[in-house]
Amino acid sequence: MEPVLTTRWAPNAVEQTREIEDFDAVVRLYWPRIFRYDLASLRGRDAAESLAQDCFLKAYRARQGFRGEASLSTWLMQIAVNLVRDSIRNRRLRFWNRTRAAAPEFDLVSQSLADRGASPEGAALAKERVAAVWSVVETLSQRQRTVFLLRFVEDLDLLEIAAVTGLREGTVKVHLFRALEAVRKRMGETQ
Repeated sequence: MEPVLTTRWAPNAVEQTREIEDFDAVVRLYWPRIFRYDLASLRGRDAAESLAQDCFLKAYRARQGFRGEASLSTWLMQIAVNLVRDSIRNRRLRFWNRTRAAAPEFDLVSQSLADRGASPEGAALAKERVAAVWSVVETLSQRQRTVFLLRFVEDLDLLEIAAVTGLREGTVKVHLFRALEAVRKRMGETQ
């Protein structure tokens, strides 16, 4: 019988460590979440796939050290956040990465949005708004962008974001507030 994996906090550390024993099941369950975060952060499918693979490779190699103090989801997201941060830092150091024209894959993000029978004009408008939000998100500081993506792409609550990033809940709230204000201001929406 295949173990039951959860995406929220497990009741105890013993159950958490049992979850990681079937690593194939772990990858199947958590790959979409890690990949979505990487794609939203790096804006390139190849880079996101590569980083997601790196995340699971690191987790696989470190699985014996997993103590179950945090949820498996939180542990994997911590690894992903650190890999994205390192990737962005390394990318900034390479001249050719700074000068190449970045072509964000808005179609990948737009495909994941529900259609709800929108007219072609409505779908085009929604796609434009998504592209505009992404362009604003790219201008945020690294911490604000990370908190924003974990909240709105991965739908993590504030405590989960704090656990993933190592920030205090109050600090997460401040970064999220500032990110939302920047997005609203640039999008022309006032509250």
